Amino acid sequence: MRAVEIFRNGTLAGTLTEHNRSHFVFRYEDIYFNDTTKPAISLTLPKTQQEYSGELLFPFFSNMIAEGENRKAQSWLLKIDENDQFGLLLSTATADTIGNITVKKIPNK
Repeated sequence: MRAVEIFRNGTLAGTLTEHNRSHFVFRYEDIYFNDTTKPAISLTLPKTQQEYSGELLFPFFSNMIAEGENRKAQSWLLKIDENDQFGLLLSTATADTIGNITVKKIPNK
């Protein structure tokens, strides 16, 4: 199991967990959810207190990962399996992303 904290504009918004390569869970943090001034991180992940669960990495997060030749180059340089979307997200979306979402690994998860 691997997990990352999801930040929106530097504020902790939620947690994304990979239980295995075919089971992913996203959950908003209670503090973020209860703050009515904080928007959802994505239109496809509206704010809710329930967990989102899926067999694939949610498209919002997979779209943060490079494609094609850039993905191959990143995989080779970082020594990560090209099909390991969660690993690539963890390694490439920690800073300087195109949008306002970044991720940070949760130790020991």
